[in-house]
Amino acid sequence: MKAEAFPDDGRLGEEVARIEKIINSPHMRDLRRRYQEKGGHRALRPRNAASIILIDGKGPKARILMGQRNHSLTFMPGALVFPGGSVDRADSTAPAADTLDPVTEARILANMRGKPTPRRARALGMAAVRELSEESGLLIGKPGNPAGEHPDWQDFRRENVVPSINGLVLFARAITPPGPPRRFDTWFFLAHAEEVAHEPPGGFRPSGELEKLQWLTPHEAIKGQTREITRVMLVELMHRLEADADLDSSWPVPFYRSVRSRFHRDMI
Repeated sequence: MKAEAFPDDGRLGEEVARIEKIINSPHMRDLRRRYQEKGGHRALRPRNAASIILIDGKGPKARILMGQRNHSLTFMPGALVFPGGSVDRADSTAPAADTLDPVTEARILANMRGKPTPRRARALGMAAVRELSEESGLLIGKPGNPAGEHPDWQDFRRENVVPSINGLVLFARAITPPGPPRRFDTWFFLAHAEEVAHEPPGGFRPSGELEKLQWLTPHEAIKGQTREITRVMLVELMHRLEADADLDSSWPVPFYRSVRSRFHRDMI
């Protein structure tokens, strides 16, 4: 990894400063102290997660799919977010039409926590595709008859779509700062809307977790009810869409993490 300065428009630095203020707030310091006193190191270990940014169009005017988290949820209630969630065990074994792009897979393997294996890297991409399916009804894949009987993939079987992950482009990674009992090591993927093989009648099928799905430009989204790390990703995306409209998989990937009460941005 190598450190890199924030883009010079200032906005990204402002959003990171906002996160650092939260990390160093009395509330977060108290949470960290209480978990340490309880021997809560296991609870503080980040869980692998994946998020997908579906892009319709090219360049700065492209739109992205976002939705609002149900207000009854414990984690980030009411926030405007990208589809995504935790990696499930079945994500590493569920049948797929293809594999991750070699550049994307190599980058994940070189940077993931724990023992790096192609199976674990694959699970991240499959989790992103599955979460998009569960939260919107949109299926990224290719025509075919997927094997397996796991309930997480029943939408693909019903629509005769085999999940596809080769078109996913690694965009960013972020680890939740220590403090809250729920922490995630989230890998963000980009995907073109053209990768969607099935769209439900009416456009979306909102879940009980993600509602009010809509297509927004990053500039529109950042004005909504977004949380700190989502705003950081939106600013990163604005720069990416302007500089790399074709979404080259070899593009540098920002990695955000907390180190000694500071929020760092490295490139992987």
